[in-house]
Amino acid sequence: MVGESVPSRVGELRRLIEEAKLGGGLKAIEAQHAKGKLTARERLELLFDPDSVLEFDAFVTHRATEFGMTERKAFGDGVVTVLGRVNERPVVGIAQDFTFMGGSLGEMHAAKIVKAMQYALSAGMPVVFLNDSGGARIQEGVDSLRGYGDIFYLNVMASGVVPQIAVIMGPCAGGAVYSPALMDFVVMVDKTSYMFITGPRVVKAAIGEEVTEEELGGPRIHVTKSGVAHFIVRDDKEAIEVVKKLLSYLPSNNMEMPPRAATRDPPDRTESKLNEIVPEDPLKAYNMYEVIDAVFDRGSFFDVSREYARNAITGFARLNGWVVGVVANQPMILTGALDINASDKITRFVRILNAFNIPIVTFVDVPGYIPGTYQEHNGIIRHGAKVLYAYSEATVPKLTVIVRKAYGGAYIAMSSRHLGADFVAAWPTAEIAVMGAEGAAEIIWRSELAKAKTPEERHQLLDRLVTEYKNKFLHPYIAAARGYIDSVIEPATTRPTLIKALEYLLSKRDVRVRTPPKKHGLIPM
Repeated sequence: MVGESVPSRVGELRRLIEEAKLGGGLKAIEAQHAKGKLTARERLELLFDPDSVLEFDAFVTHRATEFGMTERKAFGDGVVTVLGRVNERPVVGIAQDFTFMGGSLGEMHAAKIVKAMQYALSAGMPVVFLNDSGGARIQEGVDSLRGYGDIFYLNVMASGVVPQIAVIMGPCAGGAVYSPALMDFVVMVDKTSYMFITGPRVVKAAIGEEVTEEELGGPRIHVTKSGVAHFIVRDDKEAIEVVKKLLSYLPSNNMEMPPRAATRDPPDRTESKLNEIVPEDPLKAYNMYEVIDAVFDRGSFFDVSREYARNAITGFARLNGWVVGVVANQPMILTGALDINASDKITRFVRILNAFNIPIVTFVDVPGYIPGTYQEHNGIIRHGAKVLYAYSEATVPKLTVIVRKAYGGAYIAMSSRHLGADFVAAWPTAEIAVMGAEGAAEIIWRSELAKAKTPEERHQLLDRLVTEYKNKFLHPYIAAARGYIDSVIEPATTRPTLIKALEYLLSKRDVRVRTPPKKHGLIPM
């Protein structure tokens, strides 16, 4: 370029920019489209507001020289990094480009990602990482491994500081899976994405098990069984829509409040159907989603991890335009009892809410913990303790509504007053006790029941004792008399009650009992 005129240099720059946009070339782009996948740049165009994107490091190339790498180069080195706006709010975007060497991660590829995350940390912007990579670039050896380590470190440094969203839009295997796992939310595209530590061929060679990529680490596995992914979507376009919706509920960083949205839903709206939703028979189920839909701003509830541990519900919603996080037991599934997976699901979500200044609203209908050797041997004590820890350490406003059953340790765990809940309301249908009436009667009056001469006599006596226990203990007024419940409310008035409580508590300060200085607590993992 030395000695060339300014116009010719500008022309050369324009040519290089167009070349950079092609990534691995036109044939590779066509192959990407043939798989039903968009390119990295097409995905970013969908995500960001028009004309808001500022790309950086577009001309970066790798420095490897071994194994024919000198001839295999492309501007960007298989990843596109940008600053831009999503619905007018600044966001950092990272999109791996599968068209160049399968989006494999090498030294400079990783350096671009690290720089992007450093921008996010320094400026307090969310990170959206669109994953589509064959994994570590073998030709670059330990430099690739170093790159993953640098990214993981930044993931941890950014954790709880800025929201991090990973979208799996293609392969994600080996060390590559750990960056998404360290992020706050994971979206997976059906049919085109998978995540696993070791692929099917290695699994077969190591343990003789034959399994497909889909069976081993497809989206359906991770949203229903492992809990690694929070959302499964049909295609790249739907994935971007989910990301945009997620961002609408999240603040840009941990020093801000989440954005409030205008609503036409009256704050004083009551719902008479809530007065009838809980069945007279305590053994009958009802759908907690109906309660949630009736209470929060219409159409605002956004389910998170819907298909995983379905006995617990977690998601975002709005109350009079304010963003809140919702945690609830689901009586339709396993009677709403807590188990290992539900405990992990609740714990993780509560800690995300607390990190990003989002108030927590908990709806309680929990008969206890699921019994049995599987749960005990796999650590229900340890996992259940995580829920206690998460709610106890949360300093955001915590509102709790006891809808029906709240038994034993599960009553305590589900954001009770004893774990620092700020406002606890109960419906008249609330049953707060150590255990259910029949089990309690069997223990309390065991000797009396043993004196029954016939099964029929015992059954009649048990019915009478159960009724006596219910009248004495299975109602919310004893807990209200102790101050453990702040208000017993008519179910129809749940929405206006919660809105009043929330708006009075939004200015809440952290006034926890002073503890000795420490780096951090030790959550039972």
